[in-house]
Amino acid sequence: MRNTLIASILALLLSPFCQAQQESSDIRQDEKIPELLELKKTLEKENKLSNEFTVQLFYGDLKSAEEVMDDYKKFYTTWPASLEYETPNYKVWVGSFGNRLDADRALLKLKEKFPSAFILRPNIQ
Repeated sequence: MRNTLIASILALLLSPFCQAQQESSDIRQDEKIPELLELKKTLEKENKLSNEFTVQLFYGDLKSAEEVMDDYKKFYTTWPASLEYETPNYKVWVGSFGNRLDADRALLKLKEKFPSAFILRPNIQ
């Protein structure tokens, strides 16, 4: 017990005199890294690197797509909806979910009114 006490006191008294190693590091990185980081930020702002999921309610002609969009807006306000055009069809997309679980939860609610709805991971160009 006494030896432990003496060792503890010595450790406390001598600890201010201990010094860590002092070494500096020189980090060298490729010149293109900052440029690539800026490019990535730009692409993310424009949603071109999206890993998100969305729910598609409908695809077909413009008039029907607008009707589905109006129906959606009457019953749901939780997620934003958009009308997308991909030759030759219009698509009604709902939400932008960061993971599949959130998209699945939304799909369960949306299927009550839109039984043909499904989840997709859009390739935005």
